[in-house]
This record gives sequence, C-alpha cells and structure tokens, in this order.
Amino acid sequence: MPGRFFLTRPLTELADWLGCALPDLGTQPPRRNIQPGQEVLVLTGQGLCPMRWGIVPVGRVNARGRPVMETIINARSETVFDKSAFAGTGRAVIPVDGWYEWTGEKRRKTAWRISDAAGAPLLFAAITDVWTAPGGQQLHQVAAVTCPPNADVAPIHHRMGVLLSREDVPVWLNGDQTQVQALMRPWPEGRLRIERATDVDWSAP
Repeated sequence: MPGRFFLTRPLTELADWLGCALPDLGTQPPRRNIQPGQEVLVLTGQGLCPMRWGIVPVGRVNARGRPVMETIINARSETVFDKSAFAGTGRAVIPVDGWYEWTGEKRRKTAWRISDAAGAPLLFAAITDVWTAPGGQQLHQVAAVTCPPNADVAPIHHRMGVLLSREDVPVWLNGDQTQVQALMRPWPEGRLRIERATDVDWSAP
C-alpha cells in the first residue's frame, strides 16, 4: 500500500523524464529500500525537492477532536478530503521506480517488487504538510494516497497507491477537489510488473 519504495535509476534521468530541473542533492546512490521516516524525492508545483516520508500530525485532531497520535505514511483516498486530520495539507507527487509489498505470516513473509511493466517511473499521488519545530525550523513531510487495489495487486495487498500518468500530474497538483477525485482510482490492469524481491538487503537503505 506502499510499505517501502525503491528508486534506482539516475536522478538526472528521472528529472529529464519529468521535464523539470534537478536540485543539487549531492551524491545520491541507488536506493533499493526507502523506508518511512526517511527522505524521499517529491515533485511539487515548485519542482523536485526532498521531504520526509511520514506526516507527524503535531496539532492535528480527528473527527472527535482528539490528537492524532500515529505518524501518517499513507492516506486513504476515500477520506483524504474529509478527515480533519488532513485539513490544510498540500498536494505532491512521489516519483519512484516502484514499491514493495509482503505476503505470508511473520518470519515467513514473501517480499514482492512492483514496478511499471514498461520500465517507466511510477508517480504516486501524495499529500504534504509542514511541521514547525520550536525555534522555527520547518520539516516538510509527505504521505502517499491509497485506493482499492486493481486485479494485479489484489492477491498481494488490499490497498495500493494512487498512481498518476504524467499527463495527470498538473491536475493533481493544481486541480480542484472534483478534478482530483476523478484521479483517485486503481491503476489500469496489466501495466505493472510483480516479481519476488529476493535480492534486497532489508537492513540497507
């Protein structure tokens, strides 16, 4: 839904594919295991930038007025515009090469790598937030938006990320609520490659 991302292609190639400039991020090795709490590259209306994956909901409350305690790494498309916990969030896109899911019981889980069948990047719809720490330092945060799975993903997980085409990115970033709600649907079947991920060191980034 996703639980981890991976981005192994050169960032210059990704920026060219997106048609935007690449900020100076220093040396960036291939990332095979991007985990919640780590930085992930994000596309906003201002271009590419790193953000922390996971919204720490400081000051946010649920429908009952109680503080939201858990870190939000994924937001359900069905309620992202309705829950008070998401009030005031922005929109962004997380461009990656794919994500991982797991099946099976603890200690006997099978890891699955999910990517675009044609080898293109995948574009996850996302929401953003900014946490201002004491002293004024700001932390930009992002969470992926999820929806029910398509037939390809359903045997592995009951949710999947909302995936966008390149043509839909401007609509997601700048469209009104009615326009973006039309984008929050399962990805068409047959466009994903799903394979066992037997070559990943889960202790490495």
